[in-house]
Amino acid sequence: MSRTSIFLKNSASTALMNAVTMVAGFIVPRIIMTTYGSEINGLISSISQFIAYFNLLEAGIAGAVTWALYKPLAERNIPLINGILVATKNFYNRAGYIFVALTLGLAPLYPALVAVESLNTVEVALLVAILGVSGALEFFTLAKYRALLTADQKTYVISLASTIAIILNTLIIASLAYFAINIVIIRGVALLAVFLRTALLYGYVRQHYRYLDYSVAPAAEQLHKHWDAMYLQILGVVQNGGPIVLATLFTNLKLVSVYAVYNLILSGLNSLLGIFISGLAASFGDLIARGERETLKKAYNEFELSYYLLITVAYAVAFITIMPFVQIYTQNVHDIDYNMPLLGFLMVLNGLLYNIKTPQGMLVISAGWYRETRNQSTLQAGILLLGGMLLGAKFGLYGIVWGSILSNLYRDIDLAIFIPRRLLQISPRTTFLRLGLLLVILLTIYVPCQYLEVEIGNLFSWCLYAGAVLCYATAIALGYAYFWQRETLSLIITRLLRLRK
Repeated sequence: MSRTSIFLKNSASTALMNAVTMVAGFIVPRIIMTTYGSEINGLISSISQFIAYFNLLEAGIAGAVTWALYKPLAERNIPLINGILVATKNFYNRAGYIFVALTLGLAPLYPALVAVESLNTVEVALLVAILGVSGALEFFTLAKYRALLTADQKTYVISLASTIAIILNTLIIASLAYFAINIVIIRGVALLAVFLRTALLYGYVRQHYRYLDYSVAPAAEQLHKHWDAMYLQILGVVQNGGPIVLATLFTNLKLVSVYAVYNLILSGLNSLLGIFISGLAASFGDLIARGERETLKKAYNEFELSYYLLITVAYAVAFITIMPFVQIYTQNVHDIDYNMPLLGFLMVLNGLLYNIKTPQGMLVISAGWYRETRNQSTLQAGILLLGGMLLGAKFGLYGIVWGSILSNLYRDIDLAIFIPRRLLQISPRTTFLRLGLLLVILLTIYVPCQYLEVEIGNLFSWCLYAGAVLCYATAIALGYAYFWQRETLSLIITRLLRLRK
């Protein structure tokens, strides 16, 4: 099967999963806010983020395993594949026991640190423990298989199993919330979805990788990049989850809910963008492992322009339509005002800056360049934490988002210079020209729309408006690309036509 065909298969399944994730991501918080209030929604978002930090115990393992498996999978070196997976299993088991201990430690500590009016201390502690169970299950069962499937460019298997689990999770929460069942019980019953996904992936791997043998000696030396990958992943989690933790510390759970709602929209947008990059890290990793340098440069050139045009259109639409959507989404939720236009603008800007570095960041993962980018990642996380704390203490949510914006801006500039020069051995000039083009296109789309007065009263009218803005933005972006990047655009169109065939 060609790389293009594999990419199409992985992208289609990821598209389905991300679409389901996005829809479920909007349904579940809405149900929780309207049934249990903004405080409970903020509480779940806050606890989930603290639990996410415990997942740092596996930081670097997945990335290092995936990178280590590229070459043996390409060469069908089964003994080495088994040795790597045995070493991986040992890593995850040790991390899993520590994860369980940390979760049990957080359960009584969290209600003592964070004021919660809607639940008592025991209920909050139980909620912490329940939300941590799914993470523990990942450590002890599926994590090693997930790395194998990712490296073997079979992310579609993970996507389909996850899609089924997400649907079941949403149905459980929606059904039980209809009867106003206690939120702790609801989240406990929803764990059935996690067990189902575990069973599906376990069955697939046992059926299609019959050569797996966990009795061989572990090849731990193949995971030498584990600590460098771990460090990079820790910083990545700090970057993504830091704002919610800072909001928990410097504001209150209702304002955490406000941040979570805006972040939900940006996460949904990122899920859509993830459709177009699913499996590409493994594809680029395969090219690097095989030493196909010229093919790598050509593929990267096309991907970079494609992705920049994509995020320009996506975030132009987001800038224009985010506030009408928030107003519709939070109708009948009156315990706090969600209408914060400046926060919406800053959140979209931060999302754009976060995604600008995706093409270069993907190559860092594909090449296993964790150590080579460690210092820059450290500085990025430092800017976020220090900026978020200083600005958050003075300006609340706005200051916390500004800290994230500054950190992403630094990382965009750094990677746009570092990766072309060091990994691809090409000039970064093309990347910066494209970023300038991105800004021009964005302003061309955004500015005229500020003079429009459109009445949007429900989700249907919002969809019509967003669709019209999307068509307008796409036409502008392609027009600029035709005049300024015609040759590369032609190569992209040719590749898309081959995909269609």
